[in-house]
Amino acid sequence: MSIYKRFYPEYSFEKVTDIDVEGMKNKGIKLVLLDIDNTLVPYTSPDPDEQALSFLQKLRDNGIGFAFVSNNGRERVDRFNKDIGADFVCRAKKPLLYGINKMMKLHGVTKAETALIGDQIFTDIWGGKRAGITTYLVSPIKEVDTLFFKFKRRYEKKVIKSYNKYKQNKGEC
Repeated sequence: MSIYKRFYPEYSFEKVTDIDVEGMKNKGIKLVLLDIDNTLVPYTSPDPDEQALSFLQKLRDNGIGFAFVSNNGRERVDRFNKDIGADFVCRAKKPLLYGINKMMKLHGVTKAETALIGDQIFTDIWGGKRAGITTYLVSPIKEVDTLFFKFKRRYEKKVIKSYNKYKQNKGEC
């Protein structure tokens, strides 16, 4: 067993619009917790784009609630959420469980009814795994060019390589 297994998402996709929302509904998912930056829009985009809005509408159309759980500050999340009106937690400090648990409690859902979608292994996915909820990893929309993110992405690539090898051996697509 790989030392990285605790970081493996249940599912991985290139982008959020590749996720089968109807499949989520059929699995009993009632609430999706979403990261914003590099998951729904590039970190440089302050507002939701058409793809993000379309995905959120698809969740609504399937009766799946959603909330934002972001490590960003209030100003960033407020601006992004201005016309959406979703519940949110800013400065969530993922992988800590505060924001995840707060949204699950607010929406009255169980762990089995909750999923988290994000682009970062060590914040989004690990936080979701620690909370015991279903995790969906998407590829980052745009790479962040800071030294911290370059360092973190370097280790994330090791986890992703191990995860992909694991999926191949399990016969998963």
